[in-house]
Amino acid sequence: MRYHHFSVKNWAVAGWQLGWVLALLLATTGADWQRFRGPNGSGIGSGAMDAPGKWTVADNLAWKVRLPGRGVSSPLIVKDYVVLTASSGYRQDQLHVLCFDRRTGKLAWERQFWATGRTMTYPTITTATPTGVSDGENLYLWFSSNDVFCLDLQGNVQWLRGLMLEYPNASNSLGLATSAVVANGTLVLQVENDSQSIALGLDAKRGSTLWKIDRPQKANWTTPLMLSDANDRDAVVMLQSSSEIAALEVATGKSLWRIERECSTIPSSVLADGLLLVPSNGLVAMRTQGTTRQPEVVWENNKLKPSTASPVVWQDRVYVISSGVLKCASCQTGEVIWQVRLKGDFSASPVIGGSYLYAFNDEGVGQVVQLGTDKGELITEENLEEIILATPALVDGEIYVRSDNSLWKISASPNAP
Repeated sequence: MRYHHFSVKNWAVAGWQLGWVLALLLATTGADWQRFRGPNGSGIGSGAMDAPGKWTVADNLAWKVRLPGRGVSSPLIVKDYVVLTASSGYRQDQLHVLCFDRRTGKLAWERQFWATGRTMTYPTITTATPTGVSDGENLYLWFSSNDVFCLDLQGNVQWLRGLMLEYPNASNSLGLATSAVVANGTLVLQVENDSQSIALGLDAKRGSTLWKIDRPQKANWTTPLMLSDANDRDAVVMLQSSSEIAALEVATGKSLWRIERECSTIPSSVLADGLLLVPSNGLVAMRTQGTTRQPEVVWENNKLKPSTASPVVWQDRVYVISSGVLKCASCQTGEVIWQVRLKGDFSASPVIGGSYLYAFNDEGVGQVVQLGTDKGELITEENLEEIILATPALVDGEIYVRSDNSLWKISASPNAP
């Protein structure tokens, strides 16, 4: 069953040539960045040896393109495509899905839709705040208006849902910012707010509802975390909210375990080597015991409280940005090992490539910290001179950064074919 609740404008770029398409299909790339913060929300990029440490726009900008309207969603890198969402219009009710050639930055296709739900948001964000997700074959784009679109990689619409037509109070005055995840054919949406707070599992192929559960009634902007491989038949997802963390069967929505605990409602959890790190009373580390058993607390540290950006883990160290300070702590003990003062406030979460941590502040200053065992060193500060609230994508050593108005590709070898 397909859902068609929208008027659709198909703005495919003129001159789409068969040879160009075949060239894209034959090209090979490394790992993709198919969701918010990359592989399972880890924030760890591929191509570590190629990631540029010291970079400047003058020396390392491969391309830059202007974007329509506004947006806070992060770029997706799927095969040879870079996919973004944006919103425009007086009420931010014109929704854009844009697909660019990863190598050249040229627009491959664009689709536009009209929002069916509420488009009011906090002034600094927009209707295009949730980051999309892909399973490698299709794109699933979710907007703050609670409109969901499934498109294939050529931009053909597979199905559409206007969720506020079914759940009219599933919204809040600040806007929705949670991103979706997809696992084993199920698209998981966490729609937590002060009124009609729910989580949904949608059939990724058809868009129909597989399950719906009630959630704590408080606004929440965290993103679900997979506790198992997304392709597992018995895949398990964890939802973090204001009063609990809970594990669900992806296929059915069945509760597997639940821990009552006050958690942050903006920075999201991260999983690394069986250790679950949850922003709660600072940061709490829990050792998983499989996916169906409740994890056990290993340590807590209230000095590791992330402000807005989510924590990231690399080589048995957890990195947290708290009030403009990057803190490095042991994953085993929670002990702070070193810290570095960064410039500005951070809405975007940091990402790591090789031994470099990349952090972009709200004013658009990109900062790179060389990660060391005993200390960290700030080695790069480059101002892109636009407000940046979106978490960058990092694939094959290439950094993709978006502001409201622009998308940049930064590379160690910007002129390479």
